[in-house]
Amino acid sequence: MLQKFFDERKRMVEHQLRARGIYDARVLAAFETTPRHLFMPPALRKLAYEDHPHPIGFGQTISQPYIVAYMIQALELTGAERVLEVGTGSGYQTALLSALALEVHSIELIPALADRAEQTLTDLGVNNVFIHIGDGSQGWLESVPYDAIIVSAAAPHVPKSLLEQLSDHGRMILPIGVSEFQELELWRREGDAYLQEVLLPVTFVRLRGKEGYE
Repeated sequence: MLQKFFDERKRMVEHQLRARGIYDARVLAAFETTPRHLFMPPALRKLAYEDHPHPIGFGQTISQPYIVAYMIQALELTGAERVLEVGTGSGYQTALLSALALEVHSIELIPALADRAEQTLTDLGVNNVFIHIGDGSQGWLESVPYDAIIVSAAAPHVPKSLLEQLSDHGRMILPIGVSEFQELELWRREGDAYLQEVLLPVTFVRLRGKEGYE
């Protein structure tokens, strides 16, 4: 299962990630071993290792590999973190996070997507991921605090609930903007202060929920 598309994964890592500035060895290794094609509809699997987003149903997409790698690298994961992922989607990013963190809590608004992702992760033997169904814009209180939060949909503003669920020195990365194009932002918590850094322009689907787009 993991050998299929092995050469395509290696080319993706070399030409789409490493050549464009993704340098974290752990991130590169996770991309090389995680089978993106298994998280895509069967008809699209031959396109899995191209650097493009693809539809996965319900108006949602699987993000392009470079953007996923860029966002994960920005979180500076060491393997000891508890991570919150907002927007499970296909489960591909979830699988990558599972290889890079101690524990991953992933929240998805659409039950059918959550169920499909959970099944794929189970089939791959991933056992440090907990998938929840709910309003990701408000986070997941049962497992706070989080050392890192990654949001896979664009919010009109930074959700206050997510900031408050960060641990001290925790990092959060998410797209912010009200138009078709947004800015990827990195937030860091230092005690009661939150530091913001704008990284690059991106295009994501909208974050639905009380602190997103209702």
